[in-house]
Amino acid sequence: MTESRNYRLVHGGDDAEIPHVLIVGGGYLGMYTAMRLQKKLGAGEARITVVDPNSYMTYQPFLPETAAGSISPRNVVVPLRKVLDRVKVLNGRVVRIEHARRRVEFEPNEGEPREIRYDYLVMAAGAVSRTLPIPGLAEWGIGIKTVEEAAYLRNHVLEQLNIADSTDDPEVRRKALNFVFVGGGFAGAEAIAELEDLARDATRIYPSIGIDDLRFYLIEAADKILPEVGPEVGQKALNQLRLRGIDVRLSTFLESAVDQHIKLSDGTEFDAGTLVWTAGVKPSPVVQASDLPLGPKGHVDTNEFLQVNGVDNAFAGGDNAQVPDLNNPGRYYPPNAQNAVRQAPVLADNVIATLRGSAKLTAYRHKNLGAVAGLGLHKGAAQLFGKVKLTGRFAWWAHRGYHLFAVPTFNRKLRVLADWTLAFFLRRDFAALPEMGEPRQAFQEASRPQVENGQLLSRAS
Repeated sequence: MTESRNYRLVHGGDDAEIPHVLIVGGGYLGMYTAMRLQKKLGAGEARITVVDPNSYMTYQPFLPETAAGSISPRNVVVPLRKVLDRVKVLNGRVVRIEHARRRVEFEPNEGEPREIRYDYLVMAAGAVSRTLPIPGLAEWGIGIKTVEEAAYLRNHVLEQLNIADSTDDPEVRRKALNFVFVGGGFAGAEAIAELEDLARDATRIYPSIGIDDLRFYLIEAADKILPEVGPEVGQKALNQLRLRGIDVRLSTFLESAVDQHIKLSDGTEFDAGTLVWTAGVKPSPVVQASDLPLGPKGHVDTNEFLQVNGVDNAFAGGDNAQVPDLNNPGRYYPPNAQNAVRQAPVLADNVIATLRGSAKLTAYRHKNLGAVAGLGLHKGAAQLFGKVKLTGRFAWWAHRGYHLFAVPTFNRKLRVLADWTLAFFLRRDFAALPEMGEPRQAFQEASRPQVENGQLLSRAS
């Protein structure tokens, strides 16, 4: 009832006569665009709907620290209905878009699919992991793009240590202590650094496992890692990872992972209980399932005003769009959080201008402020404003300071700061809860019929 009341509050009157703005995606771009629209539009000017499978927006730069246990999973997500109290939020997926008819096919998380009509479209569907047809990858690999994946990885890594400490089989032990990460960009470098830091710290509570028993592999097809921070800082970060014992393989590919047996292009083979895939992203599948014009790499084709080229009343930005870089003609802005957050107010203002019949639109122009990466506790890499290059503790502080400022809502800033503050006084928590991935398993085991000598036993016997 509250949701319906808020919906009427912003739209008022007869919904059929009020322009409908549909935002596909509730990530950085979708949430921030909706927040600005609800703030700047007057009552009755438009009705706004956000569609996303999740009821929350995830602040993805904090996922590696979530996987390492430095930040609670709930503190890196923002409930959409909390911040979008004057917007209709629908949880489910848009599976097809027919902009020519101003309609989408919507599949709710529960219930029958239905059609949603709109007047203005904002494509903010984001991206998904870009995988390759590598044997065994789909069966054994996992990404780190969602808070669920980050929480799972923490439990999984600690459970691998439990397995290794509890077995007498050297092959089982070796497999459990091999951790493979594919992709040396931000996601891969930060994830392996944070989880290696967690595992290294955790070895002090395992009598049979030493730091030298851990084997972390970072597999990168290019000849460098962390290209976002520049070659000099990237090389320093590479050296730091190797000094920590992380086996970084450059110009190397994963060829197979069948039955958790890893085969690399350099001829190396071994078993590994953990395979994390962070080798790039691609636009959400709904982009392909639309009649919107696309670029050569499958992104929605937009102009500098974040309008979709060739059609009316459609806008796009973030990871699912190619936005021309006005500072570098012929190139496009990289699909990262920094751009998505800054595109949102420009996109929202241009939607409002179009809705009000104004021809005065704002072009999106942004100069990269730099890049920061956290590589474990008190370790990092950063390049700021194109000139300031940092590694180690100073880069780590820059990483935390920037993202504390950037994470949305004061509530989440305070909670993240509280997590970090507690970490200064308390040691890491090494409790592994792998059963959280299958919470009904214990109940199903208890409910399974008991048979003895071919006879079904009652629960009371």
